[in-house]
Amino acid sequence: MPSLDDLLHAAVAGVGGTERPGQVEMAHAVADAVETGEHLLVQAGTGTGKSLAYLVPAVQHAVDTGKTAVVATATLALQAQIVDRDMPRLAEALAPVLGRRPTYALVKGRRNYVCLHKLEGGFPDDDADTLMSLGDVDRAASRLGAEVVRLREWASETESGDRDELVPGVSERAWRQVSVSAEECLGSRCPMVLECFVERSREAAKDVDVVVTNHSFMAIDAFEGRQMLPEHDVLVVDEGHELVDRVTSTITDELTAGTVRAASKRAGRQAESAEALDDAATLLESVLEPMPEGRLTAVPDSLALALGRIRDVARQAQTELKPPPGEEPDGARQVARAAVEDLFEVSARMLEERELDVIWLSKDPRRGPVLRVAPMSVAMLVRDKVFDERTVVITSATLELGGSFDAVAGTIGLRGEGSPGWRGLDVGSPFDYPKQGIAYVARHLPPPGGTAPPRDPRRDRGARARRRRARPRSVLLDAGGQGGHRGDAGPVGGHRHRRALPGRGPDLDARARVRQGPRTCLFGTLSLWQGVDVPGSSCQLVIVDRIPFPRPDDPLASARSQAIARMGGNGFMAVSATHAALRLAQGAGRLIRRGDDRGVVAFLDSRMMSARYAGFLQRSLPPFWPTADRAMVLSALARLDETAPPPLPVAAPSLRGLTGALAGTTMGSGSASPAADVRPVADERPVADDPPPPTSPRTAVTHGHAWTAELDEELRDGVSLGLSVDELAESMELPGEVVEARLSGLGLEAGRGPTLTFD
Repeated sequence: MPSLDDLLHAAVAGVGGTERPGQVEMAHAVADAVETGEHLLVQAGTGTGKSLAYLVPAVQHAVDTGKTAVVATATLALQAQIVDRDMPRLAEALAPVLGRRPTYALVKGRRNYVCLHKLEGGFPDDDADTLMSLGDVDRAASRLGAEVVRLREWASETESGDRDELVPGVSERAWRQVSVSAEECLGSRCPMVLECFVERSREAAKDVDVVVTNHSFMAIDAFEGRQMLPEHDVLVVDEGHELVDRVTSTITDELTAGTVRAASKRAGRQAESAEALDDAATLLESVLEPMPEGRLTAVPDSLALALGRIRDVARQAQTELKPPPGEEPDGARQVARAAVEDLFEVSARMLEERELDVIWLSKDPRRGPVLRVAPMSVAMLVRDKVFDERTVVITSATLELGGSFDAVAGTIGLRGEGSPGWRGLDVGSPFDYPKQGIAYVARHLPPPGGTAPPRDPRRDRGARARRRRARPRSVLLDAGGQGGHRGDAGPVGGHRHRRALPGRGPDLDARARVRQGPRTCLFGTLSLWQGVDVPGSSCQLVIVDRIPFPRPDDPLASARSQAIARMGGNGFMAVSATHAALRLAQGAGRLIRRGDDRGVVAFLDSRMMSARYAGFLQRSLPPFWPTADRAMVLSALARLDETAPPPLPVAAPSLRGLTGALAGTTMGSGSASPAADVRPVADERPVADDPPPPTSPRTAVTHGHAWTAELDEELRDGVSLGLSVDELAESMELPGEVVEARLSGLGLEAGRGPTLTFD
């Protein structure tokens, strides 16, 4: 068997790279962890080449032992990078040294693949019936119908059935017409199981060396014991800073009157209790509507009554939906059973009021009241289910917060009595941060107050001035999460900008286009704090409007802080400051992506220098050259713009086979795909419920869809950016006719799309 150094040398040479000390150190640390069984937390700064540093020892272990290694990522972008770029080149480079080509596969959740049985009408529902009843002309005129037609055409051509391969993408509503959840799937009883994309991809993954998946899928496999992943003794968790949030999201449940009504609708004539479910939905709605938003420290009697009613009726419906003896359930019955089983489990969980569960209520403008339940901590669950019986390597560019791994280790169960053995390692970064980047703090500005402070005109003027000097080559990270950057709206320096809407279609397009042209500003909330790669001259300025603390009324963060305080700890530092440090490190990391990148990270929050916790936050950032000299920073940005090279090309995503990228192809073009950089983050939104019933007098002119002042503001913002009706409808997840009706009511006119100037 060749040595690790031989393999790493061949891999680096094969991808046209250069070995870096941090990369070599990390690769040996991963190999040692695999050999000894000691878990490893390794921080590898941007530019280290950490993907090769864990993939090479993972391949070596798999080839040597015949056992699969699993790599789990947080984002679809990194998944795509590994299976479309890294592993194909790595396999090609290592084949001559190993004597065979290493194998790999991509495994995702069932919702990510088209369901052939549903496509053939095996899961009838009202939306599908409506589509099928439309005439050819009407269907062609229907946006949803056109998307479904396109999906049908794509499904007949794709080899993988993977949604990620479909570029441009389609709306969630259209995708639901051709996909099913794990609970809805008929499994081995499906008449098309042999052709099933999911089953074929998992079968292909059984005997490969490396399986690539995501945090959520890995967590479900570990927690629920479904054995969807092949047997493995090595797990690498990349983007490890996201693990806790992804795991928490995976096991968070929610309940709305809409979900209860949807289950009732699916049960339909197949269950006598369907009408009772509809009544239970009305009862739940009447209880939740007057309740204030926020955490419920105890379930009130009225809510307990409504939840109990849902649980009992759902249990009755489960019995009624069982197929007669000797018969297999059809698709419609299976979908209905999955819906009522979910209602039963969620309502029963909320009624249990488990000690570590947090229940809270939020009000969604479109869905109405949403009741959620999530665990306060997943540390013990991760310790018992993820770290048991396998070696785990957690890696990220941001694991060491405030100069220590302890904060992150504690959240994943690696501290305290009974914790498994582990070690932390920081292999640094090849970048010369003090020479490549400036960290500017606007210490003359007053600190923002509250969770949604009034905009300070000086803060807005400062942001605009710095962007003008960068002309504009910038990314603005809004910590407010509610469009706090709106004071900066409008053309910048004579150029139009495009605001990125978190997790939505225009967001993806904006991210791709900002990387193609330096005359573009990219605005966004939490979706842009991480996972966005804008290397080269397209990004020379990252603006952070304020420290991204969790909201004081965030139910999980406040519950965790209070629990830590009761045990004598510092809840603020353990929860809020740690959360802010992680986001700041990730956000600042958007600036320097290559060895020749130069730029400024501007913090418009004076607390970065003045607060008692400022040192903790500063130690979590890359070691940029610090300053509070505004004139010097503006001058530096002007010089950078004058000498900036052309923007880097953007790689086109590859077509997918069952186990990864098809060599020499790109989606939609069939041409060779340049291996330039990472793709934009893909849409990972959860499936949303239908809009709630009318709750506002404005719904009379919006076709029954609930409407709010916030939606009006979002609409005005979109119009000011020149977005078309179709783009507005896509970003707001509403039918085009609804958007047109509201535009007319406001006296607004949509544009033909944003004008982006690249010269």
